[in-house]
Amino acid sequence: MGKRKTEKIVFENIKILDAGAKGVSVAKAPDGKVIFIPNVVPGDVVDIQTLKKRKAYYEGTAIKFHELSPFRINPVCQHFGYCGGCKWQNMNYPQQLFYKNQEVHNNLKRIGKVELPEFETILGSEKTLFYRNKMEFSFSNSKWLTPEEIASGEEIGQKNALGFHVPRMWDKILDIEKCHLQQDPSNQIRNEIKKFANDNDLSFFNPREQEGLLRTLMIRTASTGEIMVLIQFFYEDKSKRELLLNFLSDKFPEITSLQYVVNNKGNDTIYDQKVILYKGRDYILEEMEGLYFSINAKSFYQTNSEQAYELYKITRDFAGLTGNELVYDLYTGTGTIAQFVSKKAKKVIGVEAVPEAIEDAKLNAKRNNITNCDFFVGDMKNVFNDAFIQSHGHPDVIITDPPRDGMHKDVVMQILKIAPKRVVYVSCNSATQARDLALMDEQYKVIKVRPVDMFPQTHHVENVVLLEHR
Repeated sequence: MGKRKTEKIVFENIKILDAGAKGVSVAKAPDGKVIFIPNVVPGDVVDIQTLKKRKAYYEGTAIKFHELSPFRINPVCQHFGYCGGCKWQNMNYPQQLFYKNQEVHNNLKRIGKVELPEFETILGSEKTLFYRNKMEFSFSNSKWLTPEEIASGEEIGQKNALGFHVPRMWDKILDIEKCHLQQDPSNQIRNEIKKFANDNDLSFFNPREQEGLLRTLMIRTASTGEIMVLIQFFYEDKSKRELLLNFLSDKFPEITSLQYVVNNKGNDTIYDQKVILYKGRDYILEEMEGLYFSINAKSFYQTNSEQAYELYKITRDFAGLTGNELVYDLYTGTGTIAQFVSKKAKKVIGVEAVPEAIEDAKLNAKRNNITNCDFFVGDMKNVFNDAFIQSHGHPDVIITDPPRDGMHKDVVMQILKIAPKRVVYVSCNSATQARDLALMDEQYKVIKVRPVDMFPQTHHVENVVLLEHR
C-alpha cells in the first residue's frame, strides 16, 4: 500500500479570523471546519491551498492575498517565514499583546472554568527585538535552500550553514545572516565564526552521516555586558579547535567566558557533557536590584533578562510580603525568585529537582550575602511532603513557577493539604496552569491575574496568578 495522497483543495476569499496556539492563524473553511495557516495575520483575506486534511480541521498555506489586515506590518527580518523563530513579526505589537492576553483568558475560562477577576493589563516588553540573552545555533554542511534559491537555478557554491533548524526538519539548517533576537555582538560572533571556519577548512557537522568537526554554538549575554561563547565539537582535534578558539579570543576580547564541549554522541544536548573552560571564567554574571546571579553553560535563566525583572516584581507584589512570612519557592531553579523576594520575607525555602541549579542557588545566595534562604534538591512530588513541612515550617505564602507541564498532581494536593494563605502561580503555559487552578478551585479563589510578555514576535506568554485561601 502506498501512502495516501491528501487531496489538495483551494478555498477562495477566506478571512483570517484569529491567531491560534503555536503561532499559527485560524480561519473557517466553507464546510465549517477550522483551517490552520502560518504566516498570515487576522484580518487578511486570502486563497488557501490545503496541505493536510484531518477529521476536524485542515492545515493550509496562503497562495494569494486579496486584502491585507490593518494589523499587518512588514517583518524586519530577512529570514521571516522560513525560520520558525519569530512567527508574529508580521503583526503589530499591540495586536500581538491582544492575542496573548486572549489566549490566557480563554485557557483560564475554558480549561480552568474558575471564577476570574478582571485581568490586570498585560505587561508588554519594552524591547520587542534583540531581547534574548541566550541563543543556540547549529552547524551543517548542507544548508537548507529557500524556494527562491532553488528557483533561481544558480549553482550554490557554499553549502555550509550556521543557523537554526527549519521547523519540523531535524537535519535541515537555515543559514542565518542577521538574527534580530540577541543584541550585538551576537551576529558578528556567529558570522565571523562561519567565515573563519570556511576560510580554514574546518568541517561543518552532518547529522545524518554523523561526521564533521563543528557542531553547535551557544552565545549568552548579560545586562552586565559579560558574554559567554560555547562551541561544541563532534570530536577532538586539538590544532583545529585551538585555531578557532584563539581566533575568537583575539577577535572578540569582550568575550568573558570562552568554553567548549567535545560531544560525539547521537544528540547535541550538553547537559550530560563535560564543559571545558578555554579562557576567562566558567560563568557570566547577571544583575538585578543589586543582586548578582552566576550563569554557567548549563544554567537555566529566564531568556529575557529585562522582562524577567518585571515578572519577578509582579510576583513579589502579588505575594504581599510584610517581612514576617515563611515563603516556599517551588521549582526554584537557580533561586532567582527566592532571593529576589527574600528581603521582604522572614525566610524563603527553595526546592528544585536539578542538583546543579541548587548548587548555583547556594553560591548566588552566598555571593549576595543572603542568609534567610535555604535550598533543597529533589523531585518536587517526592520532596514536598509532610516530613519536609514539619522540618522546615508551615509556609504562609507559596510561590510556584513550574515547567511547561504545570505542577504534578501530588504537588497540588500537598498545597491544598497545607493550605497556605496565598499562592502565587507563575506559568509559561496557561493551559496547564488553568488545569491546576481547577484542581485548587474548591479551596482557593483567583484574586489577581496578570499576563507578562517575555517573548515579543512569538506566541509565547507568561502569566502570574494570585490565589487566596477561601
